[in-house]
Amino acid sequence: MKSLFHLLQINLSLQDYRFALLGFLTAFIVTLISMPPVISLLKKYSLFDMPGERKIHSLPIPTLGGIAIVAGLTIALSFWYSFRNTPDQSCFFFSLIILTALGIMDDLKNLAARYKFMIQLALATLMAVSGLRVTNFEGLFGLYHLPLFIQYSFTILAIVGITNAFNLIDGIDGLAGSLGFMSLITLGIFLGLNHDQNSSLIAFALAGGILAFLFFNYNPARIFMGDTGSLVLGFTISILCIRLMQSNILAAKPALTHGPIFALGIVLIPVFDTIRVFALRIWKGQSPFTADKTHIHHLLRNAGFNQAYTTGTICFLHGFILLEAFQMQEMKQEVTLLFMIAFMITVTLIFKNLTAIHWKEKRLFVSISKLFSHLYSDKE
Repeated sequence: MKSLFHLLQINLSLQDYRFALLGFLTAFIVTLISMPPVISLLKKYSLFDMPGERKIHSLPIPTLGGIAIVAGLTIALSFWYSFRNTPDQSCFFFSLIILTALGIMDDLKNLAARYKFMIQLALATLMAVSGLRVTNFEGLFGLYHLPLFIQYSFTILAIVGITNAFNLIDGIDGLAGSLGFMSLITLGIFLGLNHDQNSSLIAFALAGGILAFLFFNYNPARIFMGDTGSLVLGFTISILCIRLMQSNILAAKPALTHGPIFALGIVLIPVFDTIRVFALRIWKGQSPFTADKTHIHHLLRNAGFNQAYTTGTICFLHGFILLEAFQMQEMKQEVTLLFMIAFMITVTLIFKNLTAIHWKEKRLFVSISKLFSHLYSDKE
């Protein structure tokens, strides 16, 4: 049975995705069933993400929802994944175990950022040594096969950067999960088209767990994924993006004309937002890890939009970027890259101006209220 995506001109053979779809369904069911008892257990032991000055939620919310997501992924892979004794595969699953443990400890004890960064750096180096590296830019800036030193440096930077980007954008209900779900489904489809069935299965299985989690995470959220979920989500997406670039080079008929640019489109919003926020903090003489409310979702929230609208708007932008990254395949990579950067700068400026307009209107309303109050008191 074949399905034709007419607008995208993509031929999908559903038969090629049978194990990926089974993995998706298995992870979805396991996570959906396990989430209520996880919530009850977290409430019993008072394992909450408490409200605070830098938090949006006003009530204690159970965290550690990533445990159910990882459980769904693990069971799905144990049923349908074709395990092979390869270095990159072994290192990947070892890294997931370490990141899950790290996330649990961070959700319970709130670890210092430098410790988390050091562990992420070590795991990224391990993945690069195992053979999972960005080896080719496919002509971007005139670069094709990269020197070994650049392969290692860029791969480590990409894995650590994307992992933290998804961790940092997990600031409002449903946002990180929704962006992750869209990215994973996209990765799963194109990895399958490049005949990397194992990687496609990982993408679909994690997407199934994320979708089940979102039933409990959309506003008002009943549980957060915590670092346990966001670290695994970001790390897995970073690895699958590199796998997509590798498989695109090795495939007899590559699914993508320009793998690197499309992979960037998959993670553009969280990565661009992280770079922008870090740059602003450094410009102000602050540590880039200083918590504040300057992320893209904060800009919309500061303008008065609720969490559901904010999540929906950012996800719509993510879908638009994914579509354009694919539709612009025939253009030069540099042109597509420039378009992506210009688009994100424009969106950020618009969101900032919405915030400015909101506060100007608020100040005007307060001034008018004071004026009428003064006039009324004079009459009295």
